[in-house]
Amino acid sequence: MGDAHRIGVVGLGVISRAYLDTLVGRSAVRVTAVADLDATRSAAVAAEFPGVRALTVQELLSSPDVDTVLNLTVPAAHAEIALGAIAHGKHVYGEKPLAAELTDAHAVLEAAAKAGVGVGCAPDTVLGTGIQTARAAVESGTIGRPLFASAVMVTPGHERWHPHPDFYYTTGGGPLLDMGPYYLASLVHLLGPVRAVTGASSRLRGERVIGSGPRAGERIPVEVDSHVSGVLEHTGGALTTITTSFDGVTTTAAPIEVHGETGTLRLPDPNQFDGEVQLFELGGTEWRSLPPSAGYADGSRGIGLLDFVAADAQRAPRANGELALHLLETMTALLRSSAEGRRIELTTSAEVPAPVPLTAADDWRR
Repeated sequence: MGDAHRIGVVGLGVISRAYLDTLVGRSAVRVTAVADLDATRSAAVAAEFPGVRALTVQELLSSPDVDTVLNLTVPAAHAEIALGAIAHGKHVYGEKPLAAELTDAHAVLEAAAKAGVGVGCAPDTVLGTGIQTARAAVESGTIGRPLFASAVMVTPGHERWHPHPDFYYTTGGGPLLDMGPYYLASLVHLLGPVRAVTGASSRLRGERVIGSGPRAGERIPVEVDSHVSGVLEHTGGALTTITTSFDGVTTTAAPIEVHGETGTLRLPDPNQFDGEVQLFELGGTEWRSLPPSAGYADGSRGIGLLDFVAADAQRAPRANGELALHLLETMTALLRSSAEGRRIELTTSAEVPAPVPLTAADDWRR
């Protein structure tokens, strides 16, 4: 454990529990410190895990006992925390999106490059057996040349279950910036980066009602578009139609479908690490399931951070900052396209991350 990579966690909201469950007890990493604006929350987490100190945010960012800052704050604070960590020579791995604004995301990567530290970013669900099995099928020619895809995410809004959903409806939130990274990261793995987008979006309800917790019944304002649709032009020529919405009750559409010359793949929810991948071949009569053939088996939140720590000169981190920047530009360009009524060509691109070989849970959990 003495040589384990030391992690400091900033932000102890709902998602932090899944990360801690993945990271605590691993040989490759050691959680040494936690911080939250609510000091009682950080104290409670530190008391639960031996060897973990409860610090203020600034104490954690400057702590000599932290190698990488795991940034689990709300989107509006992502850039501020990342830049603070980088200023103290720390690597940064954060929740998506990389930043609430594209200019801030550029600033984070520029600062990291100047400081010689690394930047990683969720989502890491794309590294599980669901998306990676589909990617392996595409790359092996199972459906022939991929021609187009569809991606659909429809929910009635996170305020129905989240006790403090305000940030979902402010800058950095909305269905696209919140849920879009799962779908877009998967599409980049499957079809390559995006070269241009055309978008349309709407905001037909000006407020939402919190459905659970101590604030149940409270009305909160909606400051971002709550339904976004668009077309993505991938560099290889394939097109994706995408819809992300906090305005629908449900949908029967597959989360992602990839259509090729000789077959169609139906993918599971990219917000999950596993799930069934189905294939319908040209001339066939029914869908058939593909057995898991790639990805981290039984993956969980934080596998991307473990992958980030394990990267070396031969392999870049799969959930890396350059990919996160490209995903953020894709999303903000869709919103800008809607506002300006025109097709927008992107200024960023990203290398498609290395595929994940089928890796048993006992191997990646060591």
